[in-house]
Parts: sequence; C-alpha cells; structure tokens
Amino acid sequence: MAFTMHSHSGQFCPGHAKDQLEEVVKHAISIGYTTLGLTEHMPRTELSDLYPEELTPDPHASLAVLLPRHATYLAEAQRLQTLYAPQIHILIGFEGEWIRPAFGPLIKELAAPACIDYFIGSLHHAGGIPIDFDRAMYAQARDACGRTEEAMYARYYDEQFEMLQGVRPKVVGHFDLIRLMSEEPGRRISDGWAEGKVWEKVRRNLGFVVGYGGWLECNTSALRKGLEEPYPGREVAEEFLRLGGRFTFSDDSHGIAQVSTNYLRGLGYLESLGVKEVWTLQRSFHPGTDGDVKSPLVEKSVTIEGFRKALKVK
Repeated sequence: MAFTMHSHSGQFCPGHAKDQLEEVVKHAISIGYTTLGLTEHMPRTELSDLYPEELTPDPHASLAVLLPRHATYLAEAQRLQTLYAPQIHILIGFEGEWIRPAFGPLIKELAAPACIDYFIGSLHHAGGIPIDFDRAMYAQARDACGRTEEAMYARYYDEQFEMLQGVRPKVVGHFDLIRLMSEEPGRRISDGWAEGKVWEKVRRNLGFVVGYGGWLECNTSALRKGLEEPYPGREVAEEFLRLGGRFTFSDDSHGIAQVSTNYLRGLGYLESLGVKEVWTLQRSFHPGTDGDVKSPLVEKSVTIEGFRKALKVK
C-alpha cells in the first residue's frame, strides 16, 4: 500500500497551495494511494501570525476566516471520507502549529472532535518568526534568536521540545525544517558547532519522541525544495533509528502536482538507512464515527518494497 500522512489543498490553504480537496483525493486514488491523511493547517489566533500575503487587503478579515474555514474543512473531509471509502482509507487530521506555548491548549481543543484521527506537530517559526517563507524572514528569525544560525537552531529545537512535551503529536512534521534556508543546509551539527549543544538538543527531542511512541515523517518535500535529502537529514535519521524510532512517510503535497513527488527517491533514501518498513494508521471502523466516540486507530506497517510496488508513478 502507498500513502501520505501529510497533505494540503488550495481549497483550505489558499495562497500557497492549489486545487480542490476532492480533486486531490481523486488523484491520490489514481496513482495507487490506499491511505490518505488530510492535514490542512490549523487556524492561527493573532494578527502577528499572518504571512505577508494574508496582510492585504484586510488582515483582520484574513484572521477572522481561519476558524470558520477549519470547520468547513472538517465537514468536507468527512463527506469525502464517506464518499470515497470503497477506494481509499481517508484519515482526518490537521497540521498543528507551535508559534508560542499558548498554541498547546488550542491544538488539544482542535484534536478533540470525534472525526479527528491525529495531528501533525510542526514548527514553521523560531522566535515567533517564520523560517521557511523566504530568506528575508529567515534572516529576521536568525537575528531575533541571537544573530547566529547556531543560536537560531538552538532556539528552534528548544521550542520544538516545548511542542513535543505539550501535545505529544503522533506524527512529528519535518523535524529539521530549520535547515531549509540555512547557509549550510547539509552541515553536520553533531560535530560542527562548539560544545555540541545544538546536537544534544536534537538528541533530547528524538529520545522524547521515541519515549512516547511518536513517529517522524520522512518528508520528501525537502527534495522538491532543493535539498539533497528529505526531512530529516541523514545525521538526524540515523540517530533516531539508533534510539529505536519509527518513520511514517509524507509528500507534504500542496496540490495535485506535488502528490507523491520524489517518493521513489525518498523510499531509496530510507532503504539506504536500513529502514525496511514505514508506519501509518488505520481506523478500526471507516468511514465515520460512533456518535461522539473517536474511532480506534491501529498502527499498520508497510514494507518499503510493498509501498514501491503499489505506486503508479515512475
């Protein structure tokens, strides 16, 4: 079986994604996906959380629409889950943000409805400033965190640890996103910075994820964005495996054109690490829920070989 645990659509992430959610579902079916995790971005709460394209023409209107849009997304996700149940196993989730600790209670509230199967725990910020939007904002984040990349990496992994402790996500999104716009995205941080302080924070976070049973996603979006390795990079992935960690698999697609992008490269990368299987979730009754009771979820392993054979892509 083939799957993604991280996906977006232009319908519910307008501005930086494309296509209607139903069209994404139909395309995923056409290329061999048997499980599709829907994970549109959670609503944010302050004007300062908005990205530049959301500030015009009316930032207050941009902010006000986020929570109603999330409710509309959940209704549409449940409709699609039922409609396409004979063809694909749809999991309903969202991508949690961690801009500040106050997001912890909000993530838990958003995860409470019976229709929600899981959420992704992600950081796109350091010191409250986006790190993956553009290089100008990356530089602002670096300066706000101490004016060096070492200081920003340390801040990022400390804030990530706050998130991990606060909400314990089953899926940890793009663990080392911080390297995307780095001056040296391929740098080895285990021996590349003084006293190894950043690396110890990385190891702390990885150990915590393993301890509560979370998964890191092998996220192939890093490859389409020009990095040589998926998230997480080899150094982090090897340490996670050494600690006993398990991977899920994601394209982090933002529309039809990105569904399964670089999947064969990503699978090959995992094989080069010695990984033989990836993990996903399966509802014990699907579609729908039993009243207000969440559907029980079963962890399901998929061999790399079986995953590759299921994909109808070159």
